[in-house]
Amino acid sequence: MKIGLLSDTHGYLDDKVLSYFDSCDEIWHAGDIGNLEVADRLAAFKPLRAVYGNVDDAAVRRAHPEHARFDCEGLDVWITHIGGYPPRYTPEVLRELRQRPPDIFVCGHSHILRVMRDPKLGKLLYLNPGAAGQHGFHQIKTLLRFDVQAGKVSGMEAIELGKRGAISS
Repeated sequence: MKIGLLSDTHGYLDDKVLSYFDSCDEIWHAGDIGNLEVADRLAAFKPLRAVYGNVDDAAVRRAHPEHARFDCEGLDVWITHIGGYPPRYTPEVLRELRQRPPDIFVCGHSHILRVMRDPKLGKLLYLNPGAAGQHGFHQIKTLLRFDVQAGKVSGMEAIELGKRGAISS
């Protein structure tokens, strides 16, 4: 299964996202979607798993959960917007990670693209796709794309969409 991962669109969906995610089987959005139009456009394009973030309004929060935990090709995946990163997790997240660590832990919020293992939590793979929107301190809009098959992640790609503020045509 090929996954397209993004976060922090803040109500803006760069047209390049759809071309980069054309080969994907699912899209995962790690929060701060910005509005239902962005989520609906993604969901009309590919199956979407999304969580809400701290900037999302009541309509987005009604449509999407704060946390999503599910199985993908034999891997336990947890997506949330604000979770911290190894080893600086938020207290709520850290309690859950210690009790029941997933195989893949996905966060947004920081606008900083990170892909790393957490050696203290076994085989946990931490993913933050950075920010794909126009708002925030990030300079470059980023995404992640990867494959999940038979309990393994492979083909991890960090994708740069261009500078924040640059509108694609």
